[in-house]
Amino acid sequence: MKTKVIMVQGTMSNVGKSLLAGGLCRVFKQDGYRVMPFKSQNMALNSFVTEDGLELGRAQAMQAECAGVKPSVYMNPVLLKPTNDIGSQVIVNGEVIGNMPAREYFKYKKKLIPDILAAYHELEKQADIIVVEGAGSPAEINLKADDIVNMGLAKLIDAPVLLVGDIDRGGVFAQLLGTLELLEKDERERVKGLIINKFRGDKSLLDSGIEMIEEMGHVPVVGTVPYTRLLIDDEDSLSERLTDHRQENGPSIEVAVVRLPRISNFTDVAPFESIDGVNVRFITNPRDIESADLIIIPGSKNTIGDLRWMRESGIEAAIKRKSSSCPVIGICGGFQMLGGIISDPDKVEEGGSIKGLGLLPVETMLKDKKRRTQCEGTFDRMDGFFDVLSGAKYTGYEIHMGETKGRTGEALLSCQQENVFGTYVHGVFDEGDIALDLVKKIADKKGIKLGEAVNYRVFKENEYDRLAKVVRDNLDMDYIYSILG
Repeated sequence: MKTKVIMVQGTMSNVGKSLLAGGLCRVFKQDGYRVMPFKSQNMALNSFVTEDGLELGRAQAMQAECAGVKPSVYMNPVLLKPTNDIGSQVIVNGEVIGNMPAREYFKYKKKLIPDILAAYHELEKQADIIVVEGAGSPAEINLKADDIVNMGLAKLIDAPVLLVGDIDRGGVFAQLLGTLELLEKDERERVKGLIINKFRGDKSLLDSGIEMIEEMGHVPVVGTVPYTRLLIDDEDSLSERLTDHRQENGPSIEVAVVRLPRISNFTDVAPFESIDGVNVRFITNPRDIESADLIIIPGSKNTIGDLRWMRESGIEAAIKRKSSSCPVIGICGGFQMLGGIISDPDKVEEGGSIKGLGLLPVETMLKDKKRRTQCEGTFDRMDGFFDVLSGAKYTGYEIHMGETKGRTGEALLSCQQENVFGTYVHGVFDEGDIALDLVKKIADKKGIKLGEAVNYRVFKENEYDRLAKVVRDNLDMDYIYSILG
């Protein structure tokens, strides 16, 4: 059977393209098809390392899990990781090719079309259906001539398009009709269906609006998807999980995650979010540290810059005061920040050196060669609060540009001292009961009863099935299959 393709584009960023594409992947898998996700160019700080040590966007890794296949760099051949407001690290076929200012990359990106098409054709060899995700909006009229991720890509691979609008942010009719109006005639003909996403309330109130939008836009609305809270890996710092955190009824364990300006791989804390009785908050105010039962400093794409921000905001001082009575965990960039000195002789980030929080006896030197690898092992003997981890098995992956050494000069993957623990391993809490064991120790001390133990990997699979049910129940799947032919 010739590989079929369908593309999900949006009226703007954060309308829910990634989750809807993941939901379609899961539905097609459940229906017995071999499915692969694809996004030609992704701009995100949440990334994943494949078994062969290559890097791709975390959203495509999530979609691969929805499809029941192993993540592959072919699913996301171009990944941009912003280092500041005007430039990004450019990753092609899973490997860093350098940092580029936005204007330089804009001139360069069309040279990547052969890499994009080669990756797509590799997926064609393995799939019955490819679910493609766009980026941002296809109606950016100043960028359309050089587009490689929305309609430009749709033309290259001859993909029909579903266009998604976000009603929760308001103006969904203007979003959808305005986008259609700004498309060229041949682009508009590719749009086979409209989706209204994140709806709250009585759907019947939309009926007259849907009739009008179909009449004005000459494209059918294939479904209205309700606002649904799912604990599924998000793409980047626009994620609603950073602001729309769950509020527990009654006493809870408070996990404060520092929302760094260049936060990356914040999905590392997802296992804590899956535990009933635990409230995960992404914080930017030092006052929020005071009520924390556990503090996590996550990864960063600009460790030195984000450490300066923590210092200037007062969060660093608040963490240091609290660390004598509250456990603190640093992951990747957060691990580097917990040490003594971070030096950057090769100007990987900003150059020079900076003092860390001084809570771990380690020092870090940033290097221009990125380490990317999956890893597994067991925790060494640990003491104090972290003694529950001693000998526990973990799995995860490393993505970092730097080496951290202890007092004797040995390179370290992790380090623990008193209430403070740092590690380079992303996903370190995903395995078994690691996250649960940590918060249970806090719960016992506070006299709080937590919910039943949940295997996080099983929990994720259940969330993917929930997502698929939302898609099936609210989209016209018969019509979508007819688009596929």
